[in-house]
Amino acid sequence: MITKKKIRLTVDYYRHFDADFARAVPAEGYGGWQKTEIELDLAHTAVVIMHAWDTGTREQYPGWYRCVEYLPRAQEILRKVFPPLVAAVRRSGMPFYHVVAKGKYYRQYPGFQRALRLAGPESVPEQAKTDPALESLRSFRSEHVFVGRRNQDDVKAGFSRLDFPPEARPEGEEGIAENAAQLFALCKADGVNHLVYAGFAVNWCLLMSSGGMLDMSRHGIMCSVIRQAVTAVENKESARLESHKEEALWRIALAFGFVFDLADLIAVLCQGSDQNQPVRVTSKPAG
Repeated sequence: MITKKKIRLTVDYYRHFDADFARAVPAEGYGGWQKTEIELDLAHTAVVIMHAWDTGTREQYPGWYRCVEYLPRAQEILRKVFPPLVAAVRRSGMPFYHVVAKGKYYRQYPGFQRALRLAGPESVPEQAKTDPALESLRSFRSEHVFVGRRNQDDVKAGFSRLDFPPEARPEGEEGIAENAAQLFALCKADGVNHLVYAGFAVNWCLLMSSGGMLDMSRHGIMCSVIRQAVTAVENKESARLESHKEEALWRIALAFGFVFDLADLIAVLCQGSDQNQPVRVTSKPAG
């Protein structure tokens, strides 16, 4: 049950105008990161955790960790961020969903069985016919771009043993979706029109995988993100400053929704149960 139907909190947004052509770099005239106070109706807003996995240890799967360097950051977020976030969301009574990687580890949960009933059979997009030349190109990319020949066995082994981490294991009938159709079916049944994402990785799965922001925005769902509850796929040039995470937060603020601060969201969700008195908190500066 939702103890506080509507809440108010401060979020980050990005003012992507006006370019100033009197400057050497016109985009430096943009307003940039700003703050505003918004109202959320918790009856129509859900937190969704996407692709939070138990990925084992570097000793178990050294090849997986060699090509997915953000795994230690994700594990730290699971340990430090997810417990208070998950507890606050559950205490609030707002809808709470989990988006999973296709497999077997979630199929016995009642929340997945519900999504399956609501969405019906999965519709798989028609695939282009392959040929030896295309397979050769794919093989080259697998060996030389990602994940690398020496890492392939460890990555396959890790994915074959996927499970929920203890910090993000579904409880009760929390919705579980393995694709966009199932997630939208849950949203439609529960009256949800705004998803607030946490999980991994913010510039990859959360944007592009089935059930990510691109898919859900096409259904008219607003998609926001919790800054401290995500990390990104980084490369050699970006990893030191986590520049791709910052780029992804800007992209989400520009194209999909808002950027939430973890402490602010938890504070609002945990304060009181008076539905007639909206709670206001002020978050720290962005960046």
